Amino acid sequence: MTDLIKETLSPPRSILSQNASQAFYRLLAALLICAALTLLSDSFLSLGNILNVLRQASLTFFIASGLTLVVLTAGLDLSVGANVALSACLAGTVIHQTGSPALGILTGLVVGGVVGFLNGFMVTALRIPSFIATYGMLWVLNGVTYWYMAGETVHGFPAGFRQIGSGYFLGLPVPVYLLLIFLAIGSLFAQRTIWGQEIYAIGANPVAARLSGIPVTRRLLLVYTVSGTMAGIASIIFLARLNSAEADIGESLTLPAIAAVLIGGASLFGGIGTVFGTFIGASILTLVLNGMNLLSISANWQPLVTGIIVIVAVWLDMKTRRSAQ
Repeated sequence: MTDLIKETLSPPRSILSQNASQAFYRLLAALLICAALTLLSDSFLSLGNILNVLRQASLTFFIASGLTLVVLTAGLDLSVGANVALSACLAGTVIHQTGSPALGILTGLVVGGVVGFLNGFMVTALRIPSFIATYGMLWVLNGVTYWYMAGETVHGFPAGFRQIGSGYFLGLPVPVYLLLIFLAIGSLFAQRTIWGQEIYAIGANPVAARLSGIPVTRRLLLVYTVSGTMAGIASIIFLARLNSAEADIGESLTLPAIAAVLIGGASLFGGIGTVFGTFIGASILTLVLNGMNLLSISANWQPLVTGIIVIVAVWLDMKTRRSAQ
C-alpha cells in the first residue's frame, strides 16, 4: 500500500515532461504573438497598452486560477462568472450600507467560498456530475442576483477601495501585483505541496487515488471552494475597477476563464496542467483580443477567434494524449 501511495502522489515523468513542454510552447506562442503585433501596430509596445494588457490578463487569471484546480481533478466549474456577479453585488451593497470596504471585501470572499463549497458538496455528496451541478448553480446564482438587484446598480465606492482595481504602485497596476502573488501561491500549492500532488493524482486516476488513502471527497471540496473563493477575489477586483456592480456583470466572464485554462495546457481529462500555464493562457487570450482591437478588427469577430483558439487547444491536448498512450 505504501508503494501505491508513493506511486499515486508522484506524477509520472511523462506528465511532468508534458506540463513543462506545454508551458514552454505556450510561452513561445505568447512571444510570437507579441512579435507579430509589434510589427503590425505601432501602438502595441506603448507603455499604456502593455499595462492595459497586464491588467486585463490579471482579471481573467484571478477567475481561471481557481478553475485550474477543478479542471486538474477532471471537473469543471461553469458557475464562476455568476459567482463573481453575486459576490460583487453583495460586496458593493455592504460597502454602501456600512461604509466599510473591509466588510465588503470579506462579504465577497465568503459568498464566493460558500458558493464553491456548495458546488463541491453537490459533486461529492450528491454525486452530480460537475458540469451539471455547476451549470445548475449558474442559473440559481443568476436568478438570485437579478432578483436581489431588481434592475438597480450599486456604484460609487471609496477612493481607497478603488485602488485595488484601478490604482498604481511604482508605475504598475495594483492588480498585476496581486496576480504575481496569487500566481506564486497557486504554483507552490499545486506543485510543491502534498495537497497539490493529491489533486493531480485524483485527476490522473481517482480510483487509484482513493485506494491509496487520499481523502478524495475532502480534496474535491477543497478545489471547488478555492475556485469559488478566487471568484470572490475576482469580484472585488472587478468591483474596484468598474466602480459599480449590476446583475449582469459576470455574464461574459465564464467562457474566457475556461478558455484561459484550456489554452494554458490543462486537460479536461484531468491530471495535466499548471497554474503558470493558465497565466500564459490568459495572456495569450488577452494579447489576441488586444491585437484585434489595435488592428481595428470588429469586436463581432472576437468570439469566433476565441472559439477557434479553444478548439485548437483541446484538439492538441487530445492529440498529445493519444500519442502518449
